[in-house]
Amino acid sequence: MATSKILLLLLLIQCIVFIGSSRQLKNTNIHIDNTFNVINFGAIGDGQKDDSKVFFSFMDAACDSSAPSPTFLVPRGKTYLLQPLTFNGKHCNSNNITLQVDGRIIAPTKPSAWDCETNCNHWIGFENFDGLHIQGPGTINGQGDKWWTLSCKDNEKGFMIGHSKNVDIKGLTFEDSPQMHIAFESSTLIHATELTIRAPGHSPNTEGIHIQRSTNVSIDNSTIQTGDDCISIGNESKYINISNIECGPGHGISIGSLGIMGKTEEVEFVHVRNVTFHGTTNGVRIKTWQGGHGHARNIKFEDITSHSSTRPIVIDQYYCPHKQCKNQTSAVEISNIAYANINGTSHKEIAVQLSCSESVPGKNITMKDINLIYEKHKDKTSSYCLNARGLRNGRVHPSVSCLQEEDNF
Repeated sequence: MATSKILLLLLLIQCIVFIGSSRQLKNTNIHIDNTFNVINFGAIGDGQKDDSKVFFSFMDAACDSSAPSPTFLVPRGKTYLLQPLTFNGKHCNSNNITLQVDGRIIAPTKPSAWDCETNCNHWIGFENFDGLHIQGPGTINGQGDKWWTLSCKDNEKGFMIGHSKNVDIKGLTFEDSPQMHIAFESSTLIHATELTIRAPGHSPNTEGIHIQRSTNVSIDNSTIQTGDDCISIGNESKYINISNIECGPGHGISIGSLGIMGKTEEVEFVHVRNVTFHGTTNGVRIKTWQGGHGHARNIKFEDITSHSSTRPIVIDQYYCPHKQCKNQTSAVEISNIAYANINGTSHKEIAVQLSCSESVPGKNITMKDINLIYEKHKDKTSSYCLNARGLRNGRVHPSVSCLQEEDNF
């Protein structure tokens, strides 16, 4: 009899423990081992049903979690349709959050299907994060082909990191954004690596990565094929490192444009190295508007290879993407620009173009070990040089006559 009572008591204890454990699992925001799976929150992932609200709740739950290093999992094998949305990390409990994207995320197919309370100036945004890791083999597709034919549109960004620090993005594929694919704005300590970014060469304004008002940004080991700049660096950006990039088609890697509508804009301490350009309209470029103010300085381009780029080396202080622009005397000052070990072919005869301002000439521009050849007739390779001052050393082909020859520098 005593034995039976003991057995009944043990069974009762086991039932209580089991029920308690089940309730606890239900109250853990449907996560196990600090991992939050979007499917467990109700995402469908069929590419047709809008999963935006689920994603928002999913991120909120993980952000509110007491887990020291929560992971948001977007599992493989499904396609998630998202409307424009912005995740705000201001109140996140952790500064070590991982978004693991293994599946495919897509935007609505038509501009009219975008559900925006205000202007659709970006599709997916992350703001006010400190310690965010976005990674995985997944794909983020902006389905921008319907946008590209519009004559009037806002500056739509596909994927935006804003007002954040300690953010890294790794391994993802970005496709067919309405305009720029990735933007880093007002952020610091950003690292982007092993990315694939692609859109057709004819797609307008589809920059790969745009940097604006940001510092300590590094981009490396990535392939970028778009209809605009592979990487562009805008105002108030400094300490930028770009390396091991395959670029093309596209417009190359650009500083600017700077100084539009008379603005004072500044970019400095930029290092671009180990980049290969494939059929791009430009290679390494600095572009500024007439009438602007500010500076682009302390910039180095080295170990660059050009395969049939139209203009492998460009400084253009008369940038004008319109039929005609007003002549103005003020200009963004360009100084301390170094080019070293740049080789390959040019699609046009003029392989080096330095078009600097008459009122604010480019100064301290240096070239060392340059060998660029016009692909159709190597003997006709030439340069154009206006109002540029500086030095050249070693073999510089084509010769850049406005730079003085120096034995060592």
